[in-house]
Amino acid sequence: MGPPVAAPARGGSGAEPPEFGQLMGHPRPLWMLFMTEFWERFAFYGIRWALVLYIVAQFHGGDASGEAPANRTYGAYLALVYAGAIFGGYIADRVLGYQRSILTGAAIMSAGLFLIAVPDPMIFEIGLATIIVGNGLFKPNISTMVGKLYGVADGRRDAGFTIFYMGINAGAFIAPILTGILANRVFGTELMPEYKYVFIASGFGMLVSLVWFWFGRRGLNGIGAPPPGSGMARVLYVIIGCILAIPVVYFLLAKLGATALAWILGIMFIALSLMLLVEGIKEGKVQRDKVIAMLIIFAFNVLFWMFFEQAGSSFTFLADKIVDRDLFGAGGFVFPNAWFQSVNSIAIITLAPIIAVIWVWLGRKNIEPSIPRKFGLGLIFNGLAFALLMFALSSLVTDAGKIPFWTLFMVYVIQSVGELCLSPIGLSMVTKLAPVRLVGFGMGGWFLSTGIGNNLSGIFAGIVSGESGMTTQSALSGYTFGFWALLGAGALLFLIAPLIQKLMHGVK
Repeated sequence: MGPPVAAPARGGSGAEPPEFGQLMGHPRPLWMLFMTEFWERFAFYGIRWALVLYIVAQFHGGDASGEAPANRTYGAYLALVYAGAIFGGYIADRVLGYQRSILTGAAIMSAGLFLIAVPDPMIFEIGLATIIVGNGLFKPNISTMVGKLYGVADGRRDAGFTIFYMGINAGAFIAPILTGILANRVFGTELMPEYKYVFIASGFGMLVSLVWFWFGRRGLNGIGAPPPGSGMARVLYVIIGCILAIPVVYFLLAKLGATALAWILGIMFIALSLMLLVEGIKEGKVQRDKVIAMLIIFAFNVLFWMFFEQAGSSFTFLADKIVDRDLFGAGGFVFPNAWFQSVNSIAIITLAPIIAVIWVWLGRKNIEPSIPRKFGLGLIFNGLAFALLMFALSSLVTDAGKIPFWTLFMVYVIQSVGELCLSPIGLSMVTKLAPVRLVGFGMGGWFLSTGIGNNLSGIFAGIVSGESGMTTQSALSGYTFGFWALLGAGALLFLIAPLIQKLMHGVK
């Protein structure tokens, strides 16, 4: 391995990257970004399992009627987290550069995570708004930087994103286990969890992410560095802008409501699509077609996440009320609700290298599925998870009104296969198809489509729970709809895949 070679101040998305030392067949900075994202995801997923349960327990007195508003708040929170990525991508592209955007976002997120530990509804919602603003600066930009480590024609790019995705899931695996133990065993009990320690632990995890990137960014050889001539005054202006944005996000989250938010996000998506199209048209017919293909994929991405993200909302209440979590009979080990959030991560960590090898093997035989068909597989596997829930809720319900533990466990595993077919491929796709000058903005569009799906997931989860809390019948009705919607969308995407692939002009 040779020493890293100096690079220009900024690594543009269309430029060849600097020469890096290699580690396990990939550029060394990939592993620094891997660990930075590991700790950020630890923070993000550390609170994921607790949010809806905390809202019901703390602000609705534990009454089941609080499930629907808790689901909607959770969906709106996730939607705004991802929608904020648009602005974060734009700021990185045009104002701060990627490195400073990541550092600023990490600091703001840390503050928000500590704020939500305060048991006051308004401060809690302001804390969520602060996390949203910080995450907007952090999330799209660290993903974009992974793409900048590889040349456009580098065949390792998809594998690099899959490795990066394993970092995401390693943090997401550990976080619910550790924070669940803190809330239910160390500082509280299963009946009286101490959720504030979940939020505090996640805040410290975010600080570790900040420090890790602060010291590790030197190895990037200028990739993602600030634009020439930009001083620290720009950082100050962005921080002031973020402080002013927090009340706006708080209003959208706490006062506007999920339905109105869905319209706003839809308008934002249309505006973003038009901006990307205009830029694509400026660059010529080929780039225009690539943008159109990317936007079609974005639309299917909305549907995937609308149902996948039941994991943090309706599936949490399903596990709490309808799943038999007593693994060894009366008095045995009760599987903690929080630990279900780690099943997805275990499956991703286990299956990601297998899926990556399968893509490479199929590629050598020239039969690797196209990007659209990989997305179609993602939708279909997500649908199969809902088919299992349909079967369990219609045929496996015990006299006590419970379904077997293994059914929900396997739902997370099956969904994970679908996620691996779709999500890491989507990150890589944006870096290949977005206009050269707006790669960060294009990544923001990817996260906005995910955010729209997450907002719809909260609305859908609220319908599944109903006004009086989740029942076996309400769950069966909602999840049956989910199955047919996902199966139909996956089949449609398979049918139109050749058209989308033609628009991609050879991008694989």
